[in-house]
Amino acid sequence: MKKNRYILLLVLLLAFVAVILVLTNSSNTFRRSMSDFAVADTSIVTKIFMTDKNNNSVKLSRKETGSWVLNDKFTAIKFNIDLMLKTMTDIQVKAPVALAAHNTIIKHLAVNGVKVEIYQMVYRIDFMGIRMFPHEKLTKVYYIGGATPDNQASYALMEASEEPFVIYLPGLRGFVTPRYSTIERYWRDLTVFKNGIEEISSVKLEVPENPEYSFEVRLAKGRLKSFNSLAGNKPVADLDTLKVLNFLSGFRNVNFEAFLNDMDKRTRDSILSTNPFIVLTLTDTLNKVKAIKIYHKPNLFGQKDFKGRVLPYDPDRLYAMINDGKDFVLIQYFAFNKILRPEPYFVKGFKMPVNSPEDTY
Repeated sequence: MKKNRYILLLVLLLAFVAVILVLTNSSNTFRRSMSDFAVADTSIVTKIFMTDKNNNSVKLSRKETGSWVLNDKFTAIKFNIDLMLKTMTDIQVKAPVALAAHNTIIKHLAVNGVKVEIYQMVYRIDFMGIRMFPHEKLTKVYYIGGATPDNQASYALMEASEEPFVIYLPGLRGFVTPRYSTIERYWRDLTVFKNGIEEISSVKLEVPENPEYSFEVRLAKGRLKSFNSLAGNKPVADLDTLKVLNFLSGFRNVNFEAFLNDMDKRTRDSILSTNPFIVLTLTDTLNKVKAIKIYHKPNLFGQKDFKGRVLPYDPDRLYAMINDGKDFVLIQYFAFNKILRPEPYFVKGFKMPVNSPEDTY
């Protein structure tokens, strides 16, 4: 009887210790979760949603192909996505916010913070290598604030926590806040054309002010079918097929420099009221048509040619209307000149002028 009493007391003592350990561990786990901003495995991130108090928001969704879509309608720029995922993996906590600054930082985050929601593909059963019943789950929510006074870290707060932290990215001389942008254009892909020769059905280049420079090239299964001048719709004689091949290869990866949708409306309307410099239309093998209108950009800085003459237009950049007239953008001759060749260029023996792109036309 006495022995049973000792056993009972021992069991109760062990149970009491176990409860203390569980509570202590839970408390530590909870505290860690309130400062656990990093994402261990970004390969299973399926969606990132960010919003701010100015009604700006972006939703980045991973497709089954591995590419990302912005707000369910635009292709997201790969470089910025990769940078965001790496940031989410590598961010570390430097320290809790000092008690004296606690209330100020909490107010700052409430007013200026960016809310970040991270969704991942997880499994309802994930044990000993057995994974079953995958589903998308919201795994992490936190707020990113502005920079610390030294501009080397940012303030952050986990949802449901009242303890803000200072977070930083090892190796970065700066703060991570700009990487959590809620501005749509920051995430939009800058691609205008991304077509290999085997994907092209036809390309038409029109020069409204110089129709004799306009032409259309047609392909069949990646092979040249015809190359006609649009002036009279006649085949171009003495065609240099190597130049045609190089021209078509130029459509594999063509990007613009920047969005100009926020340009003053009066200025933009004035530009668009003029005749386009070039209208370029590409039809792919799936019969999808992509047309862009290109406009001269004024020579605002008085750049001159090699003879000292002031050029009529900017020799480095142009304006363009793309995406069915939805986006007004800035493009560079450096990126586009290879696909802006006039019809005479493709005749054997023709040599490009060395002065400026405008002399070609």
